[in-house]
Amino acid sequence: MLTAVRKRGDLPVIVLTGRRLEQDRVLGLERGADDYVVKPFSARELVARIRTVLRRSEHGTTQAESPDIITFDGLVIDQSAREVTVDGNGVELTKREFDLLAFLATHPRRVFSRQELLSQVWGSSEDWQVPATVTEHIRRVRLKIEPDPTNPRWIHNVRGVGYRFAGEGQPS
Repeated sequence: MLTAVRKRGDLPVIVLTGRRLEQDRVLGLERGADDYVVKPFSARELVARIRTVLRRSEHGTTQAESPDIITFDGLVIDQSAREVTVDGNGVELTKREFDLLAFLATHPRRVFSRQELLSQVWGSSEDWQVPATVTEHIRRVRLKIEPDPTNPRWIHNVRGVGYRFAGEGQPS
């Protein structure tokens, strides 16, 4: 049924089920589900997941739509290989650091609040994590990719608002 829904359009889909096996979850996601929620779940969790999936679909940030390789003047982010290089040198990032950098880089010049980044990158909210989590991850990414982390080239603060990716040049 999910395959038939996907053939009709790119509607956001959340599978709600009692099937707990990993193979069932993987199959649901591989067939096109945006999220997979196993019973029992709270109404609050379901609402948070619905909001997250809707935000992703509204902003066009699904994984399938994002470019595989993003380059900005010496910074290369290969999303399919999950590799980052700066001026030809490999950079080791954690999963979350990579996800954060790739998300910002796929939306150059757009400002995101810490709350939006928690939602979009972590799939979470302030109910479960503090916004300082984002600040610390930004700091770590900067230490790894920026030539001078105190004067960032790619990830900029927008005082009182949040962060944006502002690379020199254009994504390619």
